[in-house]
Amino acid sequence: MFRYQTIPVTAFQQNCSLVWCDQTLQAAVIDPGGDLDLVLAQVDRLGLTLHAIWLTHAHIDHAGAAGTLAHKLALPIIGPHKGDQFWIDGLPEQSAMFGFPPAQTFTPTRWLQDGDTLQVGNSTLTVHHCPGHTPGHVVFHSSDAGRAFVGDVLFAGSIGRTDFPQGDLDTLLASIRNRLWPMGDETVFIPGHGPESTFGRERRTNPYVADN
Repeated sequence: MFRYQTIPVTAFQQNCSLVWCDQTLQAAVIDPGGDLDLVLAQVDRLGLTLHAIWLTHAHIDHAGAAGTLAHKLALPIIGPHKGDQFWIDGLPEQSAMFGFPPAQTFTPTRWLQDGDTLQVGNSTLTVHHCPGHTPGHVVFHSSDAGRAFVGDVLFAGSIGRTDFPQGDLDTLLASIRNRLWPMGDETVFIPGHGPESTFGRERRTNPYVADN
């Protein structure tokens, strides 16, 4: 069975998530932006074996520690979509700008595209390309568990910023309506910041994307 646990990291309280298969205890970490000691302590506490790093996008609070962790544990970095290459290249500048520890640039082991699948133990997740917040943003969806890890595309009561380089509001809104909503109203999503919600709740109440 698919399981997950969210660990807020960095001064931005970014929701880094451990995802794993409880039959094999194989795990991936989504968006290790920082505070690796916290993340790895939880990996040990749960008895997991990390097999990969998955990135929704390459902003500093989501990807800042990915290069360090990949080097430390010889892990592959999976994602995001290649549209975020320029954000990866700029990680050292991002870390200096926002007061983060120095961040390593890296080349992902595998770029992701819409419709790709990822495996963690016996569980399969589907990749959805959801640009708008960044051009290469992706979302990870477990249909069996009814969970989606949406990074900074959608939040409880809000949506991702689009005022960063190559952000675009219309593109973001289209990603939410065309890529997220079809996953179903009952799907629980884990955002990049703040509490979980469901797509159905956001369709009813979110002032940016509620159905008219």
